[in-house]
Amino acid sequence: MDIMKGDLVEVISGDSRGRKRGEGKQGKVLLVDHKRAKIIVEGVNIIRKHSKPSQQTPQGGILEKEAPIPISNVLLVSPRLNRGVRVGHKRLEDGTKMRICTKTGDMIPPPARS
Repeated sequence: MDIMKGDLVEVISGDSRGRKRGEGKQGKVLLVDHKRAKIIVEGVNIIRKHSKPSQQTPQGGILEKEAPIPISNVLLVSPRLNRGVRVGHKRLEDGTKMRICTKTGDMIPPPARS
C-alpha cells in the first residue's frame, strides 16, 4: 500500500469529498489497518459515540471521534500541487524505492517519524 501513517491524504469518495477534484477534505493519516484495508484520517468521518460513565470517562456523554474509511477512498497529496494525485514507484541507484507523483514526476518523501 502506498499510504503510511503520517501522510497527508485527500478524500475522493464519501461524505467528505468535494464536488470537484482537489476540493475534498485533507487530513493526516493517524492509523493504517492493512488487514482490513482501512485508514483513520484526522478530521474526516467523525462519528458521535454515546458512552456510559466509567473509570476513563467519569462524566460519560457523547464523544466525537474519527471512524475508519476504506483506503481506496483517498489519494496521497502531492506537496507541489497541494491536491490528491496517483502514485507510482521508482527505484533509486542505491536500491531504495521512492513514491513519485505520476502527474509531475516529483518524488513524494516519506512522512517524518515521530
